[in-house]
Amino acid sequence: MARRDLRSPRLFVAIRFPEAVAEALEDIAFGVSGASWNPSEQYHLTLRFVGDPSPLSTRDVGRALGEVRAEAFDLDLRGSGHFPLRGDPETLWIGVAENPALVSLQRRVEAALRRAGIPAEGRNFHPHVTLANVKGCDPGEVGEFQVENGLFRLEGIRVEEFHLCSSILRAEGAVHEVEASYELKPA
Repeated sequence: MARRDLRSPRLFVAIRFPEAVAEALEDIAFGVSGASWNPSEQYHLTLRFVGDPSPLSTRDVGRALGEVRAEAFDLDLRGSGHFPLRGDPETLWIGVAENPALVSLQRRVEAALRRAGIPAEGRNFHPHVTLANVKGCDPGEVGEFQVENGLFRLEGIRVEEFHLCSSILRAEGAVHEVEASYELKPA
């Protein structure tokens, strides 16, 4: 099996958060020994992981996303959880309250990418904001974090755009860059 070049960028489509939201999330990002906490400037809600878009270029993917039409909306962050949902936790996250406008945007992004030739992702959309990698951490501490933050709420976050982002894996962790931004219409 060929070894993947860790410097090759992978693409994803995401909603990024204003500084105040990132700071509120950073304020709760502690309490699990050995967790690899994400830097606050990288907090995002992934609408669609693209990966390596070959044979398409980043420009082709960007062009497809430029066809997405949707209205701006508000979303609420609520509660916490982990993946996988069963077994030892690997990823710790903050959830997103049910939101039809968010689901509609995600479906439009998915449809645009499929029209461009990107195969379907093959998993259900589960909106969340990843806080940390907790693989190998004490499941009891992860559970305590979830109990302490189970009632976490951050409401009325305005979403007026989404982004095509790249992620480059480095030894010290992933580095995310915004490749293009797409405005949503005023509601």
